Amino acid sequence: MRWSHVGLNCADQKTTEDFYTRYFGFARARVVDLGDTQIVFLRRGDAYLELFPAGAEPARRADVGVPPAVAGGDGPQAPGRIRHLAFQTDSVDAFLARMGDAADVTLGPLDFDDFICGWRTVWLRDPDGVIVEVSQGYQDDADTTKDGA
Repeated sequence: MRWSHVGLNCADQKTTEDFYTRYFGFARARVVDLGDTQIVFLRRGDAYLELFPAGAEPARRADVGVPPAVAGGDGPQAPGRIRHLAFQTDSVDAFLARMGDAADVTLGPLDFDDFICGWRTVWLRDPDGVIVEVSQGYQDDADTTKDGA
């Protein structure tokens, strides 16, 4: 078994494609023509994003109806909802500088040196409201048996 992709519903596929190609280094890998619509596949290494046109259901923010103290800037906390997409970078600050005004930051940047020295993270919103985490310095725990695994 290996990871395949994440499917995203997009209000404007081109805007979403531009966001992930410009700021996250994805490139168009395939377009599936369905006649009156299409599915766009973006790839970066082994990671794929599958961009679908959004359906007729009205758009809503991920945190609608959730008290601010519960919603959190790192994404929705309701069961069955994806909380956020996550990417690694060498420098969160350099990434944010490159994004400039296009960065719709929802939380952070925050430092997690108490857990891992040098771990720093920011969360931002993509054009369709999906929360995207960008981190630097995260490392796996060398002792994976801590949680009984």
